[in-house]
Amino acid sequence: VTESRTLYLKWRPTKFGDVVGQTAVVDTIRNAVLASKTVHAYLFSGPRGTGKT
Repeated sequence: VTESRTLYLKWRPTKFGDVVGQTAVVDTIRNAVLASKTVHAYLFSGPRGTGKT
């Protein structure tokens, strides 16, 4: 468990440019941040292992 958590933390994106394969989602959230129009919560859904965290 420790090893998988380490990999999780190691490869977790920290910038929008680090996110791969989610252009529409990244653009939507980036635009909200730039316009100072973020909301209290966002709901991400999809199969396990698809990077929703």
